[in-house]
Amino acid sequence: MMSEVVNMSFAIPELFLLTMACIILLVVAFFKQSGAKLAYILSQITMVTAALLVYFAIAGDEGLAFSDSYIKDGLSNILKIAIFLINTAVLMYSTSYLKARDLFKGEYYVLAVFATLGMSVMVSAHHFLTLYLGLELMSLCLYAMVAMHRDSKTATEAAMKYFILGALASGMLLYGMSIIYGATGSLALSTIASAIQVGDLNNTVLSFGLVFIVIGVAFKLGAVPFHMWLPDVYEGAPTAMTLFIATTPKLAAFAMMIRLLVEGLGELQPYWQDMLIMLAVLSITLGNVVAIAQTNLKRMLAYSTISHVGFILLGVISGTGSGYAGSLFYALTYTLMTLAAFGIIILMSRRGFEAEEIDDYKGLSKKQPWYALMTLIVMFSMAGIPPLVGFYAKLAVIKSIVDVGLLSVAVWVVLMSVIGAFYYLRVIKVMYFDSVTEEHEVDAPPDMQLMVSTNTIAILALGIFPGSLMALCISVFL
Repeated sequence: MMSEVVNMSFAIPELFLLTMACIILLVVAFFKQSGAKLAYILSQITMVTAALLVYFAIAGDEGLAFSDSYIKDGLSNILKIAIFLINTAVLMYSTSYLKARDLFKGEYYVLAVFATLGMSVMVSAHHFLTLYLGLELMSLCLYAMVAMHRDSKTATEAAMKYFILGALASGMLLYGMSIIYGATGSLALSTIASAIQVGDLNNTVLSFGLVFIVIGVAFKLGAVPFHMWLPDVYEGAPTAMTLFIATTPKLAAFAMMIRLLVEGLGELQPYWQDMLIMLAVLSITLGNVVAIAQTNLKRMLAYSTISHVGFILLGVISGTGSGYAGSLFYALTYTLMTLAAFGIIILMSRRGFEAEEIDDYKGLSKKQPWYALMTLIVMFSMAGIPPLVGFYAKLAVIKSIVDVGLLSVAVWVVLMSVIGAFYYLRVIKVMYFDSVTEEHEVDAPPDMQLMVSTNTIAILALGIFPGSLMALCISVFL
């Protein structure tokens, strides 16, 4: 009986999220006038409380629960706290944007909490079915979120593309899982890992299933050649929804990759390593090259995301604990940088004006020098320029592949990083050296302005003092 109580305690954050999501749904249904405001307050309380629940349970027992379908470990603790806190900032950033466009509806916050629940389940999933349930819960909420702006043709088109391609990728992932199940006779990742380690299975069947699983993971991350949805969704969706999609779902997808490839199919590393090398090199190359041609800032950041996904894959390719830690560090800091980048776009937007084009930032340094400086810090960090955190993140993953002898891959990605710096520097050039064409008024509430400033300062601080976060990431994979 005692073990069952411990097992149940592992999932307290998820149970709390589910309870609050249902409460927020009822609030939205019964309080028509003030439902959106109450939903926002309750969703913020939910995110912060869930983060505290995970934090205070860190010192407790770890291990598998619910018939080995759920795991509580260092990776789940770090990613859950990051997801909950970053989503708190996302909801704060989004509110003023939604109000200015008559999109401030309770449904947004219901979807956000349910999507967060899906991410949390994905992070702790140690079973094919649990992982798939979490993935679908998150994905269905994101599809609906993109389509919330019903009067926008581009948003509707983006939602349709996202839904159709997402369903195709989910089907491939499910097919891969079914093949692995047929070969091993189990859906639990721990049992699958043990069965493969014994070594009396058909490697051809396992490799065939592995291909479909890698395709599903690559789509959720947005890696080439499964990236086709990402630029259209980033550009077509309202910026508040793009901000949500561009941040924490990437952390959940990273957790899915680690659970499936490293913990479940780690013995098949020689097979999936070659596939990930191809995905990483293609993503970094295409992402950086195509981003140069973009004039829309959101679309440019979409191709930038594709490039960053390639870097996240590099650490996993190494197959070492330090490489996995480097990838985790990169995923966390990339999410922080993306949060700041889209936060600045929302900050500079106002009713009737979307600050989406790069030319919209002409002369920003003359009218809004503080926000121009923040944009400069974010762009420099994404480009990997020291002493910002983006440089340390790139250094960590590149070092991990050099240590395992993949020198040619390392040289190529460094070259692509240099080329990719051009489009980040172009934004800075427009802000500091071009003449003013827009009013550059900022009517965002003070709490959001403070949050964006804090977000950007954190990027600078983590670049100067990366040791604590890096040590935390290393401790997960020791």
